[in-house]
Amino acid sequence: MTEKIIIAIDGYSSCGKSTLAKALATKLEYVFIDTGAMYRSIALYFLRNHIAFDDQASIISALHNIKLHFEFNADTQKSDIYLNDENVESLIREMSVSSKVSEVASIAAVRDFAVAQQQAMGIDKGIVMDGRDIGTVVFPQAELKLFVTADPLIRANRRLLELQAVDPTITLAMVAENLQHRDLMDSTREHSPLKQADDALVLDNSHITKQQQFEIALKWALERMG
Repeated sequence: MTEKIIIAIDGYSSCGKSTLAKALATKLEYVFIDTGAMYRSIALYFLRNHIAFDDQASIISALHNIKLHFEFNADTQKSDIYLNDENVESLIREMSVSSKVSEVASIAAVRDFAVAQQQAMGIDKGIVMDGRDIGTVVFPQAELKLFVTADPLIRANRRLLELQAVDPTITLAMVAENLQHRDLMDSTREHSPLKQADDALVLDNSHITKQQQFEIALKWALERMG
């Protein structure tokens, strides 16, 4: 009988971390936790309720009013995130949220709030979680840590294809600028910055297919499951 493990996937924006995490979770029959969706949902709540990102008292008060959970969507065969019982899976992918999510995620109180929930979700192991600080802060004890990366231009083109399906006016320059900004914010923030864990395995998917990436990651996971 194989042992259940925690798989932590970190890396830059638009590297396909969530796609890989979902595929691994499905194959291994593990629970997939989309931490990015959690931060995006918090950002959406702040934007809707005009919470200033530098107003500590308002931020802490707002966090007390936020309830997040995931529900399986039978139509898409994926888990959608709910913000206070509202399905916001599509809303959190819009550029208005994407342009603010790194700023919101850099707030210490927000990260403490989200990390506590994430750690509770992984107490029984058997999970795949992706984000920016999963292998370094949330689950430093994870049996498998991956750091996913790709060439910035390739990442921008991938993200452009996703966004244009929703908003045809989005340009490559807009997407590239947004990713560059998010990379800088994620890597230089004071609280839980994006960085590669010392024992993480690097997976550069610039020139490999999703299937090839999946097969590499699955091999590493099975090795650690015994």
